Amino acid sequence: MDFNTKFTPHTWPDHPEQATMEGKNKVVGFWIFLACEVVLFASLFATYLALKNKGPAGMEFTTQGLYELPLAFAMTMLLLTSSLTSVYAIHHMRNFNFKGMQTWFGITLLLGAGFLALEVYEFYHYTHLGFTFTQSAFATAFYSLVGTHGFHVSLGLVWISTLMIRNAKRGLNLYNAPKFFVAALYWHFIDVVWVFIFTVVYLMGVIG
Repeated sequence: MDFNTKFTPHTWPDHPEQATMEGKNKVVGFWIFLACEVVLFASLFATYLALKNKGPAGMEFTTQGLYELPLAFAMTMLLLTSSLTSVYAIHHMRNFNFKGMQTWFGITLLLGAGFLALEVYEFYHYTHLGFTFTQSAFATAFYSLVGTHGFHVSLGLVWISTLMIRNAKRGLNLYNAPKFFVAALYWHFIDVVWVFIFTVVYLMGVIG
């Protein structure tokens, strides 16, 4: 199929993100990129588990005394819901409904921004308690893992926002459909990483 082909909802392919060779290559290349991201986060998780609660003798902060599960749970709900809304966005993309896709991606952005705001608040709260990046090996490992994830969320917000703005007047075509798809794929990835963070860092940290 050609990028300049004019489509209707009846002629639009079921999987427009892979309707062209370029689209297929983008999807495959992005899976390779995500594999590298898995290695990065696996290293950060391993470092965190090795250094959890480690620091100067008689250190003031421990996972059970520091972490607040209600806040972490609220962050989790926001991010998981944003993953669901991105699924709806891709559903509309595959049904050649550009307005519907933009609407659901917009909701995804709002939920992601809410998550990021809570994470900023969490870091602000911890640092004012004295739990700073250099306070201990444990603190450094915590901020490195959770902060790296937060940075990825920020990138995702910028990425999806840029796609929405640049294509606001263009509508859907076989050139930008793969771009929206891989952006949603990236968003799912950072959601999955957060599920592991919530479980390994917060849940296991408080419950033990």
